[in-house]
Order: sequence, then C-alpha cells, then structure tokens
Amino acid sequence: MIKVGIIGGAGYTAGELIRLLINHPEAEIVFINSGSNAGNRVTDVHEGLYGETDLRFTDQLPLEDIDCLFFCTAHGDTRKFMESHDIPEGLKIIDLSMDYRLKAEGNDFIYGLPELNRRATCKAQHVANPGCFATCIQLGLLPLAKHLMLTGDIVVNAITGSTGAGVKPGATSHFSWRDNNLSVYKAFEHQHVPEIKQSLKQLQNSFDSEIDFIPYRGAFPRGIFATMVVRNKCSIDELTRIYTEYYERDSFTHVVDKNIDLKQVVNTNKCLLHLEKHGDKLLIISVIDNLLKGASGQAVHNMNLLFNLEETVGLRLKPSAF
Repeated sequence: MIKVGIIGGAGYTAGELIRLLINHPEAEIVFINSGSNAGNRVTDVHEGLYGETDLRFTDQLPLEDIDCLFFCTAHGDTRKFMESHDIPEGLKIIDLSMDYRLKAEGNDFIYGLPELNRRATCKAQHVANPGCFATCIQLGLLPLAKHLMLTGDIVVNAITGSTGAGVKPGATSHFSWRDNNLSVYKAFEHQHVPEIKQSLKQLQNSFDSEIDFIPYRGAFPRGIFATMVVRNKCSIDELTRIYTEYYERDSFTHVVDKNIDLKQVVNTNKCLLHLEKHGDKLLIISVIDNLLKGASGQAVHNMNLLFNLEETVGLRLKPSAF
C-alpha cells in the first residue's frame, strides 16, 4: 500500500486528487495538510465526498510516515517548501504547480507527461505534473514533432472551464459574469507555452517556430477544448497512421475518426484527438478534463508509474451519459 500525503488540500485539484486516492486500491491517504482548514473534516470543503471519507485536514507534516507527497499548492510554494524543509531520503514527490516543469540546473524533476516521458517517470523520484492547457495542446502535437513535421508557426485556440481559474472567486470566475459569456485572456503570453515548446523540442530538436496561443474562458465548469492548425502536405490517412502509432501503447489518449466534443472526456482521464485535412492545413482537435487528465488524474497516473503499478489503476473513470 502506497502511503500518501497531500499539501494544499482545499482547492479543486486537491478535491479531485482526494477522490481518486480514497478509491485507489493501492493507496492510503495519511494526511492532508491545510493550515486554514486544520481540524475540519475534508467533507466540510469537498462536499461531494460525503459518505466516502472521515478524514480531517491537519497542519502537521509527518513526512516520515509516507511514501509519496503531492503538492496541490500555489505556484511558487512548492519550491519554497522544498528549500525550507528536510525531505526524507527516498520520498517520492509529485508537484502539481509549475515550479519545476522547466529544465534548469539543479532541477531533478522529470516532466510528468506519460505519453512523452513514461520510462523516465518510472525511474524518477521527483515528478513535475504538466499544466492543463499544456497537456491538451502537447498531446495534439507530439506525433508531428516525433516525425520532424513542425516546420512552421502553430495556431492554437483553446477554451477552458471556470475550474481552471481555481477555487477562490475572482472577477472573471463568478457565475453571473461567466455564464453565457466568453472572453480571451493572456493572448500570446500564457505561462504554459514554454513547457509546450520544451516538450516539442525534446522530440524535434530543430523546432523553433512560434506557438500563437489564444486561451479563452468558457461558460462551463470543467474541460478544455483545443484546436491546432499547422501546414502539412501528408494525406489524412498517413497522418492518422502516425498519430495512431504514436499513441498505440497509451491507455488514455485515443485518436477518433469522427468529430469529438467536450462531454466525451469530462470526468475521465482521457484525451481524445481528431484530425482533419483542409487543403495543406491540418486541423487537430484535442479535448481533456482539466482537473483530471490536466491535473489530478495525470498525477495519479504518474504515481502508478513511480510505484510500478499498472498505469490505469484507480483511473478507469466514465464520462456522464448526458
């Protein structure tokens, strides 16, 4: 049994992580740290877990009692924690923030996109979980990078649900503003672009094109719907073969031969991809659940790899029928 601790237990991603772990046959949650909620029942915050757990939040950090530590913290806080605490030797860490996603001197974190770094993750001690937009977009582009086909600029449009903004309400996340509304934010400047470029360059060292990424806020709670357009002269049959072969050993990423929609992946750890050719333009559609495949589901996937479990354990989740 993998004994697990969680730091930063009150947010949306933490709630999904707790839900997955309390139903995981090979995991046991030892503690969920939250200074602001210490002593309170987990169900006081994550009310969807009524009847599933009697766990309480704590302000204690019994790191010596666990095998794996998850950080569901704000960006910057994981690095501060790592630099200010004595981490037990051998403790495996999965960080859901962006603190260690980019390679740098002294950073031993493996970038935890299983479809790219599965083997490295299996041997790792520290894993940096990818960002949600980054996951959805990379999965749409990795097969092209592997075949050195990314030779021009990439146009990306992607829309995310309100949970992507976090649990703390803000001016653009209140229901009255978000409902029946649509808006652009961080155009060409989104923080996930550098990690996308890093992964593409890992497969295609010559990659130096621009990623023209326009993110949108959507009027729905969860999910990411992304479209990518690149120039490519190959036939749709050849491109479908390339994508299918790239993902043939992956349990959660699937190439679909007809148009796809968001509801097919919400509440699952899947990524669905659909390809279309329009002249010399290739349209790639990619959809994920931002809280699962884009965050907590992928984190549990990485835990399974770290501890040599079958990678789908605890993650065979089904979408809603409606």
